[in-house]
Amino acid sequence: MIRKSSAVWNGTGKEGKGTLTSTSGVLSNTPYSFAARFESEDGKAGTNPEELIAAAHAGCFTMALSFQLTGAGFTPTELKTEAAVKVEPVEGGFAIASIQLNLTGSVPDISEQQFLELANAAKEGCPVSKALSAVSISLDAKLV
Repeated sequence: MIRKSSAVWNGTGKEGKGTLTSTSGVLSNTPYSFAARFESEDGKAGTNPEELIAAAHAGCFTMALSFQLTGAGFTPTELKTEAAVKVEPVEGGFAIASIQLNLTGSVPDISEQQFLELANAAKEGCPVSKALSAVSISLDAKLV
């Protein structure tokens, strides 16, 4: 299985602009720029790679947790994850410093301890977590 997306960039790094397109069409000439990446946190200027990493990580982790729960005999009513990718300046540019996963879950008949154990297993086992293992990934999980 291979998943593909493409980027096109025109101009300099700071003043230029680009677009991102994915095979699925979810991204279709979606704009991104220096301003969207480093200056505009409201997201109105377009997307950025870190936002896309956050979306990928939230999606992968949440699906992995659903599989963990189902395998343990539980059916989640709702799992909601926000992934926050922290970008910091470093010598020579910027780096992803950490990722915070904030999870709230509604899972009938599960104990908080079981929920936390399965959530941590999903965090360690999801393919995106594994790919991002060079970065500190923390999890705050709440059973509601």
